[in-house]
Amino acid sequence: MTLLAAMRHAPTAWNTERRLQGRADIPLAPASRAALAELRLPAAFAGWRVLSSPLARCMETARALGLTPEPEPALVEMDWGAWEGETLAALRARLGARMREAEARGLDFRPEGGESPREVQARLRPLLARLAEAGEPCLAVTHRGVLRALLAAATGWDMTGDAPHELRRHGAIHVFRLAADGTPAIERLDVELDHLKA
Repeated sequence: MTLLAAMRHAPTAWNTERRLQGRADIPLAPASRAALAELRLPAAFAGWRVLSSPLARCMETARALGLTPEPEPALVEMDWGAWEGETLAALRARLGARMREAEARGLDFRPEGGESPREVQARLRPLLARLAEAGEPCLAVTHRGVLRALLAAATGWDMTGDAPHELRRHGAIHVFRLAADGTPAIERLDVELDHLKA
């Protein structure tokens, strides 16, 4: 059994505005940089290999926690295509029934010109298999879309209806067990980062 810990990057200005970031390379918000200066990984994750989405918000989060991340393209955010920079509220208002039908597709929801969660899972699968074969614990700094795709793979959730577990948006680590073929299962969710002043 191999452990994979995954966490979301710290917030950006677009997160605050609830805009879909996708592949847009948005930096961390100044407040996030200040907050990260007071946080560290729990000791249980010391010495783990660290991978990161190559987007700046993830690489910067990892480095701010004192880590040395290896960029890993498979961890990049879901591609939101033409909808990047929009908010879900605005899309729902503008597209109406078309948006409702799209969201009802669950794993096969695909933004215009973008990528579906099922396609995110497909690009994660070879990485998970490699990590399982290597057998060393790994921490991945990634994005909400990737975390949700990983959760769906671990639980069998088809991404319709409510998630079986509501993952904290930022500041938490989610640990998965990888089977020999890389299939994930939940080990522990929502492990908090340590506060230096605690």
